[in-house]
Amino acid sequence: MELELRHARIVVTISNSGSISAGAQELGLPQPSLTAQLRRIERAVGGDLFVRSRSGVTPTELGARLVPRLADLVRQADEVMAEALAGSAGPLRLGSTEWTPPTLREALQAALPDAVVQTRTLNPAAALDAVRRGTLAAALVPQVPGPAFGGALGDGGGDDEPALARSLIVREPVWLAVPHGHPLTTGGPVDPAGLVELADRCGLAWVRSSPDHWFHTVERRVLEAGGRGPDRVLHHVDSHQEAMHWVRDQGVAALTTPSGALPGVALVPVTGTARVELVLRWRGSAVSHETLHALVDALRAYYCAYARSRPAYWTWMRRHPAEFPELRRHLPSPVAA
Repeated sequence: MELELRHARIVVTISNSGSISAGAQELGLPQPSLTAQLRRIERAVGGDLFVRSRSGVTPTELGARLVPRLADLVRQADEVMAEALAGSAGPLRLGSTEWTPPTLREALQAALPDAVVQTRTLNPAAALDAVRRGTLAAALVPQVPGPAFGGALGDGGGDDEPALARSLIVREPVWLAVPHGHPLTTGGPVDPAGLVELADRCGLAWVRSSPDHWFHTVERRVLEAGGRGPDRVLHHVDSHQEAMHWVRDQGVAALTTPSGALPGVALVPVTGTARVELVLRWRGSAVSHETLHALVDALRAYYCAYARSRPAYWTWMRRHPAEFPELRRHLPSPVAA
């Protein structure tokens, strides 16, 4: 096997992150896949690059010699790509999941005044495939960490596909959406184990995600925490936006992330649910460091601007800043509980 730039990036990512598991998370790959790729790289260079232990990895003597040179190779490749991109007059195409508000495209364009920003809405698997094929520069997609949910949603690339880099924008809670003014909004956080029974007592029917929608697995896990799912399901939807229209117009209940809510819909915190991560994904050095920094900062600032439009959620974020460490630069001083 001949060494390629992506192999150098794998080694450098493992070294910088301190463990194979952390490196797999950073690259958006299953840990067994990354381990197998590292073994092939080590066979190609003639020896182990890292000593594995429960606490992480440390470079071997060979690794101490080669990792800095591989890191320099990655840095130079990124500089070459940045220089090439700086002279490109083509548009910067960005994907997102569920929906793309016009204000989001405007915020990204303002953050990148020298580029022509184009946006596209598509499902997570299609967005990641478009990034791999180069038809999108980057995509904002949801994922739920942990084996219970299968790791990155829609990211089923094989060993020979290019690894996609990632930057976490925010971890969103999964909350209950009910019609505006519903009594449940005054009772504080609810326990997922009693969520279905609570909705039944309030006479609330449900809308749920279609089985092929990315949120279905998350939703099923939360709604079945008490041993059974809801009996009264009126409709299955294919987007958060459709679900929120049903909540607002038909007076039903649904689960959602706060960024999926609409005016006229109230959010009720649900304790202990899995967090949906909104992650920016891109292919290797296809986007310059300067552009990535501007994109990540603009996305986090936009998320906070959105949260301010949802007073209950904004107050929650300010009372629980430890749950939103990526947004700390954009969050004001915490408020008292």
